[in-house]
Amino acid sequence: MRYSLIMAGGSGTRLWPMSTSEQPKQLIPFVNGRSLLQIAFERLEGLVDSERRFICAGNQHRDIMLGRLKGFGPDQFIGEPVGRDTLNALAYSAAVLDRLDPDAVMAVFTADHIIEPVDEFLKIVEQGYRIAENNENVLVTFGISPDHAATGFGYLELGGEFDGGSRLLRRFKEKPALPAAEEYFAAGPEKYLWNSGMFVWKVSTLLECVKKYEPENYSAIMKIADAWGSSNFNGVLEDVYPGLKKISIDFAVMEPASADPEFRVAAVPMPLTWLDIGSWTAFSGTCGNDSDGNSFSIDNSLLVDSRNTLVASDDHDHLVAGIGLDNFIVIHTPKATLICPKDRDQDIKDLYNAVKEKFGDEFI
Repeated sequence: MRYSLIMAGGSGTRLWPMSTSEQPKQLIPFVNGRSLLQIAFERLEGLVDSERRFICAGNQHRDIMLGRLKGFGPDQFIGEPVGRDTLNALAYSAAVLDRLDPDAVMAVFTADHIIEPVDEFLKIVEQGYRIAENNENVLVTFGISPDHAATGFGYLELGGEFDGGSRLLRRFKEKPALPAAEEYFAAGPEKYLWNSGMFVWKVSTLLECVKKYEPENYSAIMKIADAWGSSNFNGVLEDVYPGLKKISIDFAVMEPASADPEFRVAAVPMPLTWLDIGSWTAFSGTCGNDSDGNSFSIDNSLLVDSRNTLVASDDHDHLVAGIGLDNFIVIHTPKATLICPKDRDQDIKDLYNAVKEKFGDEFI
C-alpha cells in the first residue's frame, strides 16, 4: 500500500529570527497565512489518503502539529527526541511503516517546498510510485531543472533511460563548489538535475540499503522499531536515538546505491516551479514585488530609493521603513530584527549560533 512521509524536523536557522526553536520555519504561517507544513500536507490530497500521510518531526512540536493539521492523527506522528539528520529520520520512519505494513511503498517529501502546479506534481509523484512498485531494488528520486549554478543544492548526474520516462542515476553530487556548479548548469538538464530531496521506495528496499551501508545505525533503529507500540518504547527511543551517527540520506544511501550493481537509482524529472524555502532570499519568491524588485510580506512596509530588498515581519502593528537599501534582507519580529545583505543569507546560520552563544535561548 502507498504511504507518504513529510520530513518536518528542520530547525530553519537560516530563517531566523522568525524561525525559532518554539516555532521553526515549517510552522510559521508566513505564506499567505499558511505554514509550509500545512501546504505540504494538503498538497498530497488525492494522492495518498490522509490517514496514510505520516510526519517525522521533533517530539517537542507534536502537539502543535496535531492541532494545526486537519485529518492528521497522533498515530501518524513519528517523533524524534533529537535531530540526527535525514538518514536516521527516514530509516526510523521506514522501520515503523514496515511494522505496520511490510509491503509499504513510501514517498518522502519535505516541509519546506513550494511546488506548482500541484496537479502536475501529483502526476509525477504517481509515476514515481509506479516505478518503485514495478521494479525490485529501486530507489526513486525526483530532479529539478536548474535555473542557475547553485552551490546550495546537490546534483543528479543522469545516465540511461529507465522505466516510465525516468533516467538511471550515474552519481549523486552533493553541494559542489561554484566552478563545478557552473559546469553542471552549462551541461543542461539532460545531464544534470538538482536533487529535490523527494523520494519513493519500498520500505524494505530502503532498509536493505541502510543495513548494507550503515549497519550500526540499522541495528540501533531495529531496536527502536521492535519496541514500537510497547510500554517501554519511549525509553528505548530516548536511550538509542541520540547516539545514532548523524549522516544524510544522500551520503549514506543514495551515493553508494547509485554505484552499487545490487540497487538502481532512478531519477524522475520534475519540470515544475519549485522553491526550496531554505533561506530568506528563497522566501522572497513567495512575496509580492514592486517595480524595483523589492519584496514585501506585509502591507506595513515602505522602501524609498531601494532595490531588490526583502522586508518581512510578523508584527502587523509595526511599520518597517528603509531608504537607499540595495540587495538587503530586513526581518522584524517582536523579539529580534535582522538586517543582512542578500549575498550573505547563507551566513545567517552562523549569526544564529553567535546569538545563541552570547544571549542563550532568549532570542532563538
